[in-house]
Amino acid sequence: MTSRSRASGNGVTLDDVSKAIIEELQQDGRRSYAAIGKVVGLSEAAVRQRVQRLIDSNVMQVVAVTDPLELGFARQAMIGIRAHGELEPIADQLAEMEEVDYVVVTAGSFDLLAEVVCESDEHLLEVLSHRIRKIENVVSTETFMYLKLRKQTYSWGVR
Repeated sequence: MTSRSRASGNGVTLDDVSKAIIEELQQDGRRSYAAIGKVVGLSEAAVRQRVQRLIDSNVMQVVAVTDPLELGFARQAMIGIRAHGELEPIADQLAEMEEVDYVVVTAGSFDLLAEVVCESDEHLLEVLSHRIRKIENVVSTETFMYLKLRKQTYSWGVR
């Protein structure tokens, strides 16, 4: 394996071994450190240390991916938000909401996108009307209700 390295978006340098570890975990987040070690040529302890460094530096996280609709949450939606002024404070307030699981600042017809998971239509209405639309500098929203989850993947590899 070559020793090519590349800095991640947060300044952490990823070598080929770290990238291979990430790819192994993207394929199966439950894969053992020993099994990963065999693939990448490291001991179990060395893989454990690298994984911990990757987690501590926010390069990755290891989580269970679920379908909220299958877990009893009746509503999942993407909310497009138009705003004026600085977007980061709005994004920060959205990110603090328990129902919001995804927030991005975007370019295009919406300034921000926020994905929400709610227990009912009433819960979604409360989050939308009484919380999101009350954030200072939010001008308008458009809600895209999810009817069925067809694909959700996090295995795009590394560069």
